[in-house]
Order: sequence, then structure tokens, then C-alpha cells
Amino acid sequence: MKPIRKAVFPVAGLGTRFLPATKAIPKEMLPVVDKPLIQYAVDEAREAGIEQMIFVTGRGKSAIEDHFDIAYELEATMSARGKDMSALEGTQLGPGNCAYVRQQEPLGLGHAIWCARDIVGDEPFAIFLPDEFMHGRPGCMKQMVDAYRGIGGNMISVLEVPKEKVSSYGVIAPGRTHGSLTEVTGLVEKPRVEDAPSNLIVSGRYILQPEVMRVLETQEAGAGGEIQLTDAMARMIGNQPFHAHVFDGERFDCGSKTGYLKANLALALERPDMKDTVRAFAADLLN
Repeated sequence: MKPIRKAVFPVAGLGTRFLPATKAIPKEMLPVVDKPLIQYAVDEAREAGIEQMIFVTGRGKSAIEDHFDIAYELEATMSARGKDMSALEGTQLGPGNCAYVRQQEPLGLGHAIWCARDIVGDEPFAIFLPDEFMHGRPGCMKQMVDAYRGIGGNMISVLEVPKEKVSSYGVIAPGRTHGSLTEVTGLVEKPRVEDAPSNLIVSGRYILQPEVMRVLETQEAGAGGEIQLTDAMARMIGNQPFHAHVFDGERFDCGSKTGYLKANLALALERPDMKDTVRAFAADLLN
């Protein structure tokens, strides 16, 4: 069984739900407390033993590349002034640890993943959707990689949502359950509530075999007129093992404004340097 060495981060989206904040700044660079969303995702990948980060970018996304590059002037100035450099730990990716590829047209998540096919090659790989903020220890991908070592195949992270919300997500048809793993017998992208096979939704973390790239080559547009990754995965079910992993932790939908605010508040309340102040402020505000 080949190890998971590579991860794809589809970050070419326009972030229109956060305008005007994202007019000049990628949504993936929006901070949760003091670290951008994309940094949390990369840290999660590193914890899982992933070595190469592949960013599928678009126009206006150069801030992501800058973030993971050397910032000589900043680092030299901080060092000369005796400033604490620990805040910059983990913000550099060397040439062998990252790659950038452009998605030139907004044709959907499936198309974005397909754009990374030459770099992924003939290896299983992980996918991270950075605005799906998965918070826990160990991280979501570490939990998935540990499970993958014992079972192989394809794996997706899922979580339960109220039935009335399933039409906004990819939804699995569940089979047998083994601990945190559930067999996936089918996948539907954004079904009507009455047609949804369950209330278990795909939650932004994937481990896929390289054959998905061949499937995406011929995948037609689906929901929303876009090439959906969910549709391509559904075509693979029955040909390869496919499991869903229920994440032991919290998930914040930072693609929505309320989810983003919840993530900031939750993490601030865990920080020793600010939790008392934030808690007192929140109590005053509510009163």
C-alpha cells in the first residue's frame, strides 16, 4: 500500500460570500485568530505525514504563495530587533515541498483536482478544502491516514447534519459500519431533502486513489453546471474500496460568515493569552 505523500489544496475560488473582504485577499488567507485558514490546513497535512503540498490557484491568489515563501525583510527586521520569531514557524515551504498549478476556468471542484493530475502522478493523495476548518487532536487527516493504513482504498471525512440541510452538500449512502468507518455504497451531490440517502455529508477531507484522475477526464458537468468531484467518486464505488470516516473533533464551515465567526470565537476561548478577556467581553455583550 503506497503511503499518502501528497495533498491537493483547491484554492482558486473567488470567495464571493466574503466580499468586500476578499476583493484583494484570498479567502484562504482570512485569519482564524492569528493564523490564516490555509496555514491550519497545511499544518494538518504535515501532522499526517504529508510531504508535498499542491496548491491549485487562480488569478489574485499570489498572497498564498507569498505566505509560504521566505519573507527576508520581515525576518531580518524582526531578528535585528530581537523580536520573537516563533509566530513565523511553519510558514515556509521549500521548493521540494510545494507546487502551484493554475485552474484557468472556474469549472468546479472536480476540474480543480484534475488540474493537479501531472503533479499527483500515479500515487494516492489527500485533498483539503481549507474553508472546511476541522479542529481536533489528532487532526482529521491524521485520523484518516491512520485508518487508511489498515484498510486502503478511498476514504472521505463525513459528519452528521440535520436532515433539512443536506441539499447544500455531498451526501453518502451508508453501508456497514466498523467503529469510525462506514462503507460508502453511493454518493449524491446536493440532493433534494426527500431524495437524500442519509444525513451524513462529505466534510472537506479526502484520500483518493489516482484512478480518480482518469474518471475526471470524462466527467460531465453536474450540480450547478460544474464538474463535481462527488460525481467522479460515485463512479468509482464498486470498483475500489470506499469508506467514510467520522471525524472525532469539531468542524466549522468557514465558507459561511457565521461559521467563520464561530471558529474565531471557539479558538479564542482556548487561547490562554486571551480566553478570559474574550469570555468576559462575550458575557457583557450578551447581557
